Amino acid sequence: MDKLKVWLKGLLAATISAAASSITVYVSDPEKFNFDSGWDNLLSIIAISAIVGAALYLMKSPVPD
Repeated sequence: MDKLKVWLKGLLAATISAAASSITVYVSDPEKFNFDSGWDNLLSIIAISAIVGAALYLMKSPVPD
């Protein structure tokens, strides 16, 4: 059970880290990706980054037995 707990924490950390790093898009193009009118664009970038981060973590650390 401890291996699964550590693995889940790693997956969550990778997902949050990837999503948080996508905020740099907000800095690079604030007119298109912002919290007022570009919220949909920003959320899609955050979601895609989180999915990619989770997939990369799964490639490195598959589900434990």
